[in-house]
Amino acid sequence: MHLFLILISTFIVSIVSLIGVVTLSIQERFLKAILFFLIAFSAGALLGGAFLHLIPEAIEKTDPAKVFTVVTVGFVLFFILEKYLFWHHCHDGVCGVHAFTYLNLIGDGLHNFMDGMVIAAGFASSVSLGVFTTIMVIVHEIPQELGDFGVLVYGGFSKRKALFCNFLSALAAFGGALAGYFLSNRIAGFSYILLALTAGGFIYIASADLVPEIHKEANLKKSIFSLAFFVFGIALMYILKGLA
Repeated sequence: MHLFLILISTFIVSIVSLIGVVTLSIQERFLKAILFFLIAFSAGALLGGAFLHLIPEAIEKTDPAKVFTVVTVGFVLFFILEKYLFWHHCHDGVCGVHAFTYLNLIGDGLHNFMDGMVIAAGFASSVSLGVFTTIMVIVHEIPQELGDFGVLVYGGFSKRKALFCNFLSALAAFGGALAGYFLSNRIAGFSYILLALTAGGFIYIASADLVPEIHKEANLKKSIFSLAFFVFGIALMYILKGLA
């Protein structure tokens, strides 16, 4: 029975990744105008998620020194991945799709895998805790998935491709849910590694890719708005931390 509830809850969470569908009816001109602010929001949300959610949760499971070591490894790993993807997809300085879009999908996939594990762990304790955990994951995922969609489109994906890839990334939650269900008594032994790796990846994407994109805007009014969205992304992660 618990496995059925875990899978149903995970499916509902995965559907949230399609929230970007609301933008399909938006005109290209208007979409381009708001994408920049979605990038700023996503940068803040990624940093807030890493420092306020993932790292503290990982520290609860093991020694802080181990956590920050893995976070550093995750940061370096994503740097290496981006260098490879840039070399692989860009030729003679021409790059149709920015490498950070693929990094974002990888990082989001790891994050979704952890969401599945968290849901499974909640239902392993009690049905009520599992339902509450699922609701909290959904509340957390709505702004993040919208931001991820913005990152993919800004990086060169079409809106439909961004939706499809975001949904595929969300399906990683099923892997985490199954792992959490069958290995619930051993989750603490390896979950902190996934949490810390994901945090390192999120920090890299936000600081190395998204924040520099924000700095390219020279217009003072747009810069102020982008700063507001950036801070809002962090603030929202802080608020969600308090609700968890």
